[in-house]
Amino acid sequence: MEEVCLNSEPIFDECDEYEVDGDGAFVDNGNESGEAQSKKNPPLPTVGLEFDSFDEAYDFYNVYAKELGFGIRVSNSWFRSKRKERYRAKLSCSSAGFKKKSEANNPRPETRTGCPAMIIIRLVDTKRWRIVEVELEHNHPVNPQITRFYKSHKKMILAAKKAQPQLHPVTEVHTIKLYRSTTLNGCSGCSNVDQREGISSVDHLKHLELKDGDGHALYNYFCRMKLTNPNFFYLMDLDNDGHLRNVFWADARSRTTYSYFCDTITIDTTCLTNRYEIPLISFVGVNHHGQSVLLGCGFVGFESVECFVWILKAWLQCMLGCSPQVIITDQNKTLVAAVSEVFPKACHCYSTWYIMQRVPEKLGGLKGYETIRSQLNKTIFSSLKIAEFEISWTNMIKHNALGDNKWLQSLYEDRTLWAPVYLKDIFFAGMVPIHANESFKTFFDGYVHKHTSFKEFLDKYDLALHRKYHKVSVADLESRNLSLELKTRCNFELQLSKVYTKDIFSKFQSEVEGMYSCFNTRQVSVNGPIVTYIVKERIEVEGNEKEVKYFEVLYETTEVDIRCICSLFNYKGYLCRHALNVLNYNGVEEIPARYILPRWCKDFKRSCRGRCTISRTL
Repeated sequence: MEEVCLNSEPIFDECDEYEVDGDGAFVDNGNESGEAQSKKNPPLPTVGLEFDSFDEAYDFYNVYAKELGFGIRVSNSWFRSKRKERYRAKLSCSSAGFKKKSEANNPRPETRTGCPAMIIIRLVDTKRWRIVEVELEHNHPVNPQITRFYKSHKKMILAAKKAQPQLHPVTEVHTIKLYRSTTLNGCSGCSNVDQREGISSVDHLKHLELKDGDGHALYNYFCRMKLTNPNFFYLMDLDNDGHLRNVFWADARSRTTYSYFCDTITIDTTCLTNRYEIPLISFVGVNHHGQSVLLGCGFVGFESVECFVWILKAWLQCMLGCSPQVIITDQNKTLVAAVSEVFPKACHCYSTWYIMQRVPEKLGGLKGYETIRSQLNKTIFSSLKIAEFEISWTNMIKHNALGDNKWLQSLYEDRTLWAPVYLKDIFFAGMVPIHANESFKTFFDGYVHKHTSFKEFLDKYDLALHRKYHKVSVADLESRNLSLELKTRCNFELQLSKVYTKDIFSKFQSEVEGMYSCFNTRQVSVNGPIVTYIVKERIEVEGNEKEVKYFEVLYETTEVDIRCICSLFNYKGYLCRHALNVLNYNGVEEIPARYILPRWCKDFKRSCRGRCTISRTL
């Protein structure tokens, strides 16, 4: 695919011409005959659009006018007095203003109505013309079916006649240059042009199914955002018939956020899985408060490897090639294949939360469902060792006669990609559940439902981001200004209350309090500097019952390295109660610096630690 940047320098020769598609996207005609595309929904004039010359701006408005059924004229021009150079112009509907009263015996009838429809263009940077004002409403009927030709439209026919060989009949051709939106400090707005052959123009399964006005709503939203948001980024993927297949965008704040928190992301395809009206795909991370943050999103026209590859590459391009370390997705096989192609070095895992959400759907109709669900939860979340998981899974399948259940078979085959016991060496930043009662929400939960339209989503998108950003600001303020309440006399708690954000400290504080539910910490073996301890903990199980569990903790005495079999540090990013007990047992008064992650600290954004390379460009 060839990418055409709408707000960068042209990458085509001056002789190349492009036909305007009905949704305002741009489609390469190549050497084709130049038959006119659909005349529905011509590209709307939008404040901020730029052109290489006055003639290009005129042609753009003329094509728009022809498709809607009105003519245009240059009603006003402004010139610089010394050089007689035009620097501003007003292009109006041909019905604008009124003619002077004629004194002729048989004056022509008045055709003007004082129509206000117009655009004003201005020369910027001495070489480009920019739309600075737009009025689209007419005070008279317009109809593209009217056979009358306006003077401005006749120029199209004359241009086509000159361009075509005289052996062939003249056909009306609407050809214009590639129009660009305003350049804003390297911000990228792009339209992808697919040069492949054989894509049917009526194949609605291969592109976004947009309703009337959806295409314009998207394009106008992007244009507006680029004018107000300097680093707003978007890409649009078109097939060779001008249909919009895929769209991706991210605002400046999402891009900057990723520069800080680029370690672990989730690719959320809930709307695709649940067959929502909008095929939304979201890239979500976690900030220093443990809050979900949006890192970009898009619409996928068709669930194919090709479309997913396009959207992933668009996101990667937006983030200047900075790949995450860990990617979490659902079990969508086409998405899995795309992730492995675009991010070959990233660690890819399935969402345990998503899998558990499907349990009622997949197993709810089975006899003894509650027992099965309880055993499945215990197998997944209570197994500390792989051998425990394998034995527990086998017993669950055998006792409930589930050997023929296809879904459980597929889960078992992929167990190394989602079961927590197999993922202990991966850092998840709290984005995977490790207890059965942990709940997660999608980023747009409460804002998007099954029948949300494209246009409605754009409004909800802004509202969701506004509210999320407000929560981040409140959390930042509270973390900086509020003194955190200490609940124990443990020095570990005091130490991290000074550096962690309020929300992360609260979670760590639960581990400090949990130290008191641990007992009988004892040394069981020594292998050089590595000492193995067993920590007993009395934990609650279903039905408010309690049982004692044994946690193995490895402690390296020379470097003060510590590792618990529960692996809470890798899952959540802070030490567990079992490791804290062993440190305390050995007289360690402060948590080693390596176990205080900068990404959870109050001043993380003000420091340069951990920032991805994208930050140097934004």
